[in-house]
Amino acid sequence: MKKCILGIDTSNYTTSIAVVDQIGNILIDNRRILNVVKGKRGLRQSDALFQHVVNIPDLFKECSNLSIDYDIKAVCASSKPRPVENSYMPVFKVSQSFGKSIATILGCEYIECSHQENHIEGALYAIDHNFKDEFIAVHISGGTTEILHVKKNTMIGYGIQIIGGTSDISIGQFIDRIGVKLGFNFPAGKYMDELVIDTGNKHDFERLKVSVKDTYMSFSGPETMTNNLIDQGIDKKNISLLTFECIVYALKKAIINSCKATGIKEVLLMGGVASSKYLRAHLVRALDKKNIEVHFGNPSYCTDNAVGTALLGRKNIFKKETQT
Repeated sequence: MKKCILGIDTSNYTTSIAVVDQIGNILIDNRRILNVVKGKRGLRQSDALFQHVVNIPDLFKECSNLSIDYDIKAVCASSKPRPVENSYMPVFKVSQSFGKSIATILGCEYIECSHQENHIEGALYAIDHNFKDEFIAVHISGGTTEILHVKKNTMIGYGIQIIGGTSDISIGQFIDRIGVKLGFNFPAGKYMDELVIDTGNKHDFERLKVSVKDTYMSFSGPETMTNNLIDQGIDKKNISLLTFECIVYALKKAIINSCKATGIKEVLLMGGVASSKYLRAHLVRALDKKNIEVHFGNPSYCTDNAVGTALLGRKNIFKKETQT
């Protein structure tokens, strides 16, 4: 009977389940973005948690279509935001609770990882590059902007140390706050990205001033400046271009400083914002001039998903089997 691993992730804005086989092939990858009322800039934890509980049964319907030849060897759940003590967020209690229950019913092993480790593993999936034992990862999503010094562990997960990021709002929050004010649905990044991907950097305005101190960025100032431009009637395309141009400039400086501080030249970008076509094109070009090797995860696995969670469970289970 073929062995497989079930992964569950319940993040701030997406309910996800995934099943991978022993080799690492993805058998199931089901996700549902949580509903956010138009004009709102996010969800309360209680509202997100309720939607996860409603979504999970629907996402599991496809699991019944797995061939009888497949046997779920373990369930792996994202149970907290980061792989550190006291890391907690209510939404992850859903994946933890369902994961434990399903593992008990199936009589299989239950494993936990963090949402951040899930993002790293998911981003690494399908990248044709063998990262060294230590590398820099930049996690840029709706609620997180962190520059991480990552060390591979011998078993499940990664050793992670925060070495930079934002000192106020995240890059995702900066984008979504501007996008919602422009009239886009939340999350707004994909709509703004579509407007600017073919424009280059052609606009009639000065670049937004953004503070970058060593490895930390601050976007509250650019947010205020951009809101003023919107109030002046500047069109959506120019506003979107100024927003992404500002982000690329800040990330470039912070990543260069992080590489200097650590001596590491390999950088992985992950999280929902890392799926931006504009960001990928312009940041790679900027950092290549500094001999910094930048890798973006496949856009499908940069956004929230449970593939990384399932793959981490696979590593844990099948490494154990080869050691016994």
